[in-house]
Formats: sequence, C-alpha cells, structure tokens
Amino acid sequence: MSLAFNEQAVASLKNLPAAPWLENIRASGAQVFSVTPWPNRKTENWKYTSLFALDQQAYHGAAPQVNLADDQLFAIAGLDAQRLVFVNGHFNAALSDKIDGLVCVPFSQANAEQQALIAQKLNGTFKQEQHLFGALNNAALQEGVLIHLTKNQVCKKPVQIVHVQSADAGFSSYARHVIVLEQHSEATVLEHFVSAAKIAENIHNQLTEVFVGEGAKLNHYRLHLESGSQSHFGGVHVNLAANAVFNSFQLALGGKIKRIDVVVNHQGSGAHSEINGVYLPKEKQHIDFHTCIEHAVPHCTSNEVFRGIIADQAKAVFNGRIHIHKHAQKTAAELSNKNLLLSNQAEINTKPELEIYADDVRCAHGATIAQLDEKARFYLQSRGISRQEAEVMLSFGFINELIDGIELEPVAQLLRPILAKQFISDERLARHLI
Repeated sequence: MSLAFNEQAVASLKNLPAAPWLENIRASGAQVFSVTPWPNRKTENWKYTSLFALDQQAYHGAAPQVNLADDQLFAIAGLDAQRLVFVNGHFNAALSDKIDGLVCVPFSQANAEQQALIAQKLNGTFKQEQHLFGALNNAALQEGVLIHLTKNQVCKKPVQIVHVQSADAGFSSYARHVIVLEQHSEATVLEHFVSAAKIAENIHNQLTEVFVGEGAKLNHYRLHLESGSQSHFGGVHVNLAANAVFNSFQLALGGKIKRIDVVVNHQGSGAHSEINGVYLPKEKQHIDFHTCIEHAVPHCTSNEVFRGIIADQAKAVFNGRIHIHKHAQKTAAELSNKNLLLSNQAEINTKPELEIYADDVRCAHGATIAQLDEKARFYLQSRGISRQEAEVMLSFGFINELIDGIELEPVAQLLRPILAKQFISDERLARHLI
C-alpha cells in the first residue's frame, strides 16, 4: 500500500487554523503522525483491518459548514437530556442547548481556566505513539467538548453529544471530548454519531478521554449509527481512580472502515468497569473493535461483553485484551465475545487475550462463533412463523439481553427498531420485536 493518505494528511494539516493554546499539542501530534509507520498486514493491531480503501479517494478537503434545519436525524423520543450538536466537526449553536448547572462547553467557547484544564488533560489517558489516529486527532485538533463535574456534583440530566456528518464527500472531520469527574461526582454522557445521508463518503476522527475521580461514577453510551459508506477512526480512553465506576454501552453499525479502540486504565484500588458492546456490519462493511482493560493496582474488577452479528460479505474484528500487572493482586476480570454469522461469506476474526503477571487473581475470557440454530428456527416455523421472520427473531434474541440491560429506556427504545430492521427489507418481519 502506498502512503498517499498519510502524505496528504500531513500536507492538509498545515492549512487548518489553530487556536494558540492548542498549538503545542497539534505540533506534537503532527510530528508523531508523520514518523509513525503506516499499518500493514504485519502490524499485529491492524492484522485483519486493511487501510487500502483510504488510498482510493481523497479525504483531506476542508470539512464544510452545513446548517441543519431540525433535529430529526438524532432526536431520541422521551430522552430528557442536555444536548450539544456538531456538524462535520463544527459546533452548531442553533440545535444545541444552553447547559445549566454544569461545565459543558465546546473548546471554541472555553474560557482561560477551562482551556488550561483541557490542555492539562489532553493525552493523559493514552500515548499517541501507540495510536496512529490518536496522533492524527491531536495534529488536527480544533474543536471538541469539555465536561467537568466538581467534587460531589451530580448531573441529573444526561448530556447528549451529537456528531452529524453531511452528504458531502472527500473530507475529514475531527473532534475531541474531555470528560472530568472529580471525587464522588456522577454523570451520564451519550455520544451519538449519525449521517445526514446514506451517500456520504467521508471520515470522522473522534477521540474521548475520560477521567473518573475517586468514588465517582460515569454512565457512558456511544452509538455509531452513521451511514455504511462512512469511515470512522475513534476511541474511548479512560482513567479510573480508587473506587471509581465506569459503565459503558457501545453500539456500532458497519461502515466502509470503522476502527474503535476502548481502553480502560484501573489506577486506583476498588475501581470497576462494565463494558457491553454490539456490532452489526452487513453488505461489504468492515468494523474493528480493539479493547484493552489495564489492571495496574489491586482489588479492581471488570466485566466486558461484546456480541456481533455479521451478515452478507461483511467483516468484523474483535480484539479484547485484559492486562493484569504485577502488583494487581485480587483482580477479578471477565471477557466474553460471541458472534453470529448470517452467511457463508461473512467473516469474524476474534482474539481474546489474557496477560497476567499477578498470581492471586480471578480471570476468564472466551469467544464463540456460530450460525443460526436450525432446531430453533424449525421450532418457530412449526408454530406458523415464516423462515425469514424466524431468522430475524433469532438474530435479535442474540443481542436482546444487552439491549434490555440499557438503563436509559429511551435509548433502548431507539435502538430496538434500528437493530430489528438491520438485516431485513420488509419491516413487517420485525412486527413482533418493535
């Protein structure tokens, strides 16, 4: 593969305006990105995800500013949330709420104190040398969101951050979220990604950094509902202090290329993370989830469950790693990845990993790959249900347990019809599920 994308990206970065307080971070990101070797099939973390498609089209045009007329693309019925909206990476004030009782501001509107906090926290959860598209995000950094809760503060309403990609082709947009919860604070944050049209062929690069303080709790949702022709390179990187809790639900429909990294660093004793995820590529889409749960101190727990349904000629990659450090005694960590292939041409590459350097731990991991149960399908058909409808019911049942576990019921109500209709052309086949 040529380095056309890499070279064009480096050239285009020079044309992006930069706020003075972000210049050092951008310069550092550009330098790292320019010298980082481009992934290929011999690069372990990219072994099953080819970036060849990035060379087939130019993606470095300026992200256009588009004014949306309404919120129909991302409105969630029954959800009482405070909302910030970005279109192609640009903040849209008209569709955003004025956030009351909470520091929740776009980077472009941050005051000097908030700018200092953002600059202090950026790159505090990961090393950009280890994340190629994280370095690119740094290099192109212009806009994002700071959410900051002070000690003992409880955010009563969820914060919904919406990213909309327009129908324009040939551009890349960038965004960064910095979420800081100080001691014993609590919040719910929903990251929501959608497309204005199914024909869009562009790239969104978005990275979220989360700092959960001692005894604090973050309920987190990340919904990738973009068009199947879009590409997305992003991730969620989390630092947990003592007795902190991070609960996350991740859902992703397929795309041209979607690569999502989820990294949780347990840095304080008693910290706990709960991560559930669902991915559903179809046609010729590709999706890649890489997760890494770092247990660096004793008495921490984690539980991770991902399920995938892969249809048609789609490809999925799941790499889940649990790393137990030398001094992380009394750790309890579990990982489960189950996959359902709906066709003989669908493909899943799953790789659960345990790396343990402590001897007093309880860990388990496993992965399964299966097709629809013929006996269960026959049973449903014997009760008068058509073959197609039986397949839809069985597929939905494979992931329904995770959907039922969503605490925000309006989010579950939003997802059920989307998921039930994901692999059917006739909506009547999903009448029992919606």
